[in-house]
Formats: sequence, structure tokens, C-alpha cells
Amino acid sequence: MKALLAPSSIALIGASGDPARLTARAQIYLRKHGYAGALYPVNPRAPEVLGERAYARVEDIPGEIDFAYILLGTEQVESQIAAVAAKGAKVACILADGFAEAGPEGQARQDRCLAAARAVGLRLLGPNSMGIINIPQKIAASVNASLEAETLPPGRLALVSQSGSMLGAIMGRGAARGLGFSHMIATGNEADLTAGEIATMLVQDPGVDAVMLFLEAIRAPEHYAEAARLAHAAGKPIIAYKLGRSSFGAELATSHTGALAGSDAAAEAFFRANGILRATMLESFLELPALVLGRKPLSKPHRAVSVLTTTGGGGAMAVDALGVAGVEARVPDAVATEKLEAVGMHAHGRLLDMTLAGTKPERIEAAITALAAARDTDAVIPVIGSSAQFRPADAVAGILRGRDAVGGQKLVAAFLVPQAEASLRLLAEAGIPAFRTPESLADAMRAYLDWRTPVAPDISVPPFFELAEAPDEGDARDLFSALGLDTPYARMGDVADTPEEMSYPVALKILSPDIAHKTEAGGVALNIPDAAALAEAAAKMEARVKVAAPEARLTGFLVQPMSRGLSEVILGFRRDPSVGPIVLLGAGGVLAELHRDVALRLAPIDEAGAREMIAEVRALRVIEGWRGLPRGDVEALVAAIVAVSRLATMSGIAEAEINPLMIHESGVTVADAWVVRA
Repeated sequence: MKALLAPSSIALIGASGDPARLTARAQIYLRKHGYAGALYPVNPRAPEVLGERAYARVEDIPGEIDFAYILLGTEQVESQIAAVAAKGAKVACILADGFAEAGPEGQARQDRCLAAARAVGLRLLGPNSMGIINIPQKIAASVNASLEAETLPPGRLALVSQSGSMLGAIMGRGAARGLGFSHMIATGNEADLTAGEIATMLVQDPGVDAVMLFLEAIRAPEHYAEAARLAHAAGKPIIAYKLGRSSFGAELATSHTGALAGSDAAAEAFFRANGILRATMLESFLELPALVLGRKPLSKPHRAVSVLTTTGGGGAMAVDALGVAGVEARVPDAVATEKLEAVGMHAHGRLLDMTLAGTKPERIEAAITALAAARDTDAVIPVIGSSAQFRPADAVAGILRGRDAVGGQKLVAAFLVPQAEASLRLLAEAGIPAFRTPESLADAMRAYLDWRTPVAPDISVPPFFELAEAPDEGDARDLFSALGLDTPYARMGDVADTPEEMSYPVALKILSPDIAHKTEAGGVALNIPDAAALAEAAAKMEARVKVAAPEARLTGFLVQPMSRGLSEVILGFRRDPSVGPIVLLGAGGVLAELHRDVALRLAPIDEAGAREMIAEVRALRVIEGWRGLPRGDVEALVAAIVAVSRLATMSGIAEAEINPLMIHESGVTVADAWVVRA
């Protein structure tokens, strides 16, 4: 940790004496920003580099080093690993690209470097890393051009970015908002050290109040989970901005760092489960720290706010943007209304419009205090118009007084409609979060209200079940039965092997470990009235399937009584390549992939999490008695979600699915099931 974050001696392998070259920057910036530790440029062709003694080889460096920054070309990196480790280095940072992101040959090169480092006990940062910056300790071991600045704004926020170029961009944008940083670290390809592992170190640093993550992919999710648990215990939020929300973004993330991006919905579920706030806009990423510093996740958020405004249009923009983000601007309740009327104010709908009253500090204070008394909101949001630009002291005074009168009982955050840098600066100095756009306000509030306490790691014992090497639907049903989801069925070994005891009409399906979608292969027949018709249907089905899927292994037939539910869902489990085990609930049946009406959570899930998922799937409103329809057995569905989520404890299962799961007025029925071995 010390060698990475605060090295007292640094070797620059491949340092250039030409100030115009990229490989000269690290030395220039270290000295420019006051690094006082031992610095060892290594260059075989020059006894002196930029006025400092240089060494022809790493072996020539006197004494030991903590941190080695390897600035050489791609092909020369591997040869330096053993040499820097022999000099005592605990961490080596690799600048060069051309590794995992460059295809199979680059991946093999990266794997060799990692193997060499592990053999000598050396940790790697990168490849493709722009290095580390520790502003309080005057360490600028980086080639990022933002270090050309005369001074670096110090602060108590730490940034870990998989994109090195974003270090400077975020530092510059943050400075415009009064943000300062303690550490800025670029992780690049993360062959070894991950952003999550470094975040774990940073939350333990007493000089860090929050950790910000700029991510293209999630590698080693267990590192993020550990960082999140430590951060929650320490009261230090972790805020993430992750690319890959679109298929194009995921493609670019993969090509840039050579990492599997995984699905964005899975990443969202992962952040939520681990108590990591996620911004979806760069603006809100920078503005979220002020909103959450010193706060904990709300145990039962109302997902609603009170809005007062000195500009009708600006207030309407805020209400609209909040609504799009799933946050309601709520009409004042009886308690807030009474307090408003006591000071001569009257809310009209979702806005307390104070346009004519202006920004008199005592009126803004009174409005904030009254609205904060509402029992069904999570925050009070004053929206300030032109006075924020032209009379900043007056515009801000009422907000400060209102915040102080509320005394921390409710969050107060402001949206300033005009460009009002002076007011923004005054609010930042007072510790009041302020937003430049309604969209960033809404995104930050959504992230805050989505914020949860990290889910405790699961330590339950998995159910004993021995899955067949090549499982078919019958094996999948037996697996779900072991988890508590038992729906009677019968197997037929051949077309004449009709079950003796069966309630007709029945459904008939082909059994095969190779056919996931039986309908498309002609492997499903419904409403079969009797045993004779069943045998005939089985013979025809076998012939159809052998034509449609000639390579598939056929293991018999499955028979079960016909059933009709009030609603159908798909309930699935998958080990996402990026974040690990997830559970999906969505509108079911053959149109499941078309509707995309789904909710995802990291597994395992408790009953409360299952109820949240049900509430998110629009198609499931019908089982809540929508428009007089019969009510479905929600409790049985909750139990099914929790049961399927226990597959996370069974390492031998890669994927499993029930589609559809039929929901009745009493109970549920597994209509079709599928499982894939890990």
C-alpha cells in the first residue's frame, strides 16, 4: 500500500532526456510538483537525464526502490520485471500499451509479464497506465499532461480511473467546482492490481473522505465488494461512473482494455448490492460527492423530494428531470402545509413557487424549514433563478439559513438555473450540494436514493444436488425441486412409455441436453387429451425434432398436466462474466426476449429484494388485482425468487432458467426449466 500510494523512492526505467518526449514527463512532473524522495532515472545512453544522475541499468541503482515506472516500449517491459524486484520494488507501473487490448498475442505478452511478477513477489499497475498522483505528498509519477499546471488542487477525494487520460479531465472539471483530490491513480488494463483493490487501500487512508471510480469494466468483483464493506463501515462513500451502458460503449470498453464488459444491467445490480453509488452522467459524477459526504444510505427512502423555486420555469425543469429519474416532487403533506400556511405561504401542486417573493433570506429559510417537516420526502430542493447570478450573497443566504435551521434532519440541495459561479462557490464552501443542470440534479438524487447498505456476504450451505453431466429439462426440474420449487411431471423413455397415472389434458415436450428452445425445434405439444393421443404425439414429435435438430441428443419425453396461470414470468440465474451471480425476473413466455420487461439483482436475494424486483416488472401489476383482476400468489413468487437465488451457493451451476413460471391465485407452476453446468 505504501509503495503504491506514497513511494519514498522511484525508479524511472527508460527516462528520456528530451523534454518534448512522453517518457520525460514523469521526471519533469515529479520535480515540478515537489517530490522530495529519491529519484533514479534509468537510461543506458546518458549519464545524466534532465540534470539528474542517470543509471545505465536498474542493477546500477544504489540502494532499494519502492516503485518502478517502466516507460519502455512494449517488447522491453518483460525483461525489466525481475530486475526491479531485485532492487526491492514492491510495485511496478507499466506505461506501454499493446497488451491484452491488442488481441491474443498481446494477451499472451501480458500473461507472461504477470507470471514473471508473481514469481518475484512484485505487484503490477497497468499495463497502459498513466501512473499515480498523490497531491498531499507531492508525488506526480505520471505522464498525464494535466500536470503541466503550476499547482494541483489538494482535497480529500481519491480517484481511481481505468482510463489514464481521464485523470486530468476529471481533475480540471473538479477544480472548476471547488473539488480537490488526494490521490489519482490510473489502472489501465489491470493485469494485476484492480481499481477495486486500490479502492480498498484508499478507504483505509485517513486523508481520504470518498473514493471515485471511473470504470470501463469490472474485474475481480470481490475487490469492489470488500472496498464497499470497508467504506460503509468508515462512512466513506464510493461513487462510480461506468461506461458500457450501450452495446457500442461496451464494445469500446472491451477493445480499449481487453476486458469483458459484462451486461450493464448486471453492473447496475452489482453496484446496488454493494452500496456503491452510480452516476450515469459526468456532471453528476463530479457533483455527487458534495451530496453524499458525511451521509449514510437511507434505510427506507421515500423517493420523493420537496421543491421550492424563485423561477417557475426552472422549478418545472427540476420537477420534470426528477420525475424522469424516478424521483417524485411531492405535494407538501399536512404537516408541511400547516407550517407553510403559518408563514403565509401556499404550495400549488408539486412546486412551492416563490417567484414574486424573490430570494429574501428570511422567506427562503422559512420555506425550507416548513418543507423539511414533511414526513414523506427525502430532501428539500431550492431552485434559484437570476438572483443567483446577479446577487449571489442574497441568493445563497436563505439556503444556508434554511439548511442550518433544518439541522441535518433532511438533505438540502440546490439547483441554480443561470450560470452563477459565485453562488456555486459560496454553496460549496458552506458544504451545500449545488447543481448546474436539472439532469445532473436528478441523476445525483436518483443515485442517492438508490444507495443501499452493502449486502452481507452469503455463508449459507448450498443444498446437496448432483447434476447430470449433460442435463435435460427433467434434471433442471429436479434441481429446482431441491430448492423448494416442486412441480409434478413424468418422464417417458420412448414413445410407448406413457405414464399410468396422469391427469389429462397434458403437455408433452422433448427431453434433450442440447435443445434450449424446444418450441423452435417442434419439441412441444399442448392439450393432449388421453394416453393414445400422447403416444401418437410423441412419435410425431420425435420425427420432427430429428429433422429440425439432427445433432441433438434425445433423452426421452417430459409430460405434465396442462396449467394456466394468471401471469407468466421468466425467472433466471446466471454467473455474469463481470460481476458474478445474478437473478433475473421478467415478463415470461415465448415473448420474454421481445418485451425486455425485467429486473436484475445480485444473488443471493432476500425477501425484501424479491419484492423490489416484483415491483419493477410492469407486467406483474396484473397479479396485484389490477382493474379488478384476480390476485396472484405474490408470496409464492417471492419464495421462488429467493429459492432460485440460492443457486449462487452452488458453484457447479453456470445458468438456470424457469420460463415460464406460472403464477396462480394459490402457488406457482414450473412450466419449463433449463440448466447449464459451469
